[in-house]
Amino acid sequence: MAGGLEPHLEALRRELHGPAVLSVLVALIAVAITFLIWRFVQGRRSSRKAVLLLGLCDAGKTLLFARLLSGRYRDTQTSITDSSAVYRVSQDKSTNVTLIDLPGHESLRLQFLERFKAAARAIVFVVDSVAFQREVKDVAEFLYQVLVDSTVLRNAPALLIACNKQDVTMAKSAKLIQQQLEKELNTLRVTRSAAPTSLDGSGTGGPAQLGKKGKDFDFSQLPMKVEFVECSARGSKGEEGEADLEGLEKWLVKVA
Repeated sequence: MAGGLEPHLEALRRELHGPAVLSVLVALIAVAITFLIWRFVQGRRSSRKAVLLLGLCDAGKTLLFARLLSGRYRDTQTSITDSSAVYRVSQDKSTNVTLIDLPGHESLRLQFLERFKAAARAIVFVVDSVAFQREVKDVAEFLYQVLVDSTVLRNAPALLIACNKQDVTMAKSAKLIQQQLEKELNTLRVTRSAAPTSLDGSGTGGPAQLGKKGKDFDFSQLPMKVEFVECSARGSKGEEGEADLEGLEKWLVKVA
């Protein structure tokens, strides 16, 4: 009987060493590697639970922070340090993020961004829609520094440009703010060609390329998803009324 099985065993050994089996093994290994990489990326993303509130001084970050957490209006002043709190995005208490309000003063904002950027799951960049025309260059400069940072580029956190103070008649629309920012960022790509690659000074070959080379910049060229919303932390009825943060709140649900 053993002699009768020998030809079949030899044929099986030849099949196992054949090109078809080898192709299957290579495919299985590729799938396993892809799965491990996916698990690694998902694990890193799930460990990042912070939503950073960035923007210039007086953009309304701190009031927006307070409104999201309590719903109530409160008088605020220019922040000189960070504030953080757990924000539950729905009635499900297990779904939450950590909101971190960072100072917007020029001498402080980059050092605080450096401290928290690695933990960022998402970034809310708050813009004063009323003062935007006057501050557009400063807004674009800070946003540019965020977008070319090596850690931000690598982690690609979701980015929301929150066009605040829409309760004021002279507020600029989100569409106009997007167009103006794209124009200013396009200019900065050229004028900042000699700037360090990242906030930590680790770059040696100039700044990272913002957008696609040879094309005018627009936000769709970035590795992270960028959205714009119009909002009002103060609200149309002032201190006694409710804030208009529906677009922001829906976005937080998506990124949580």
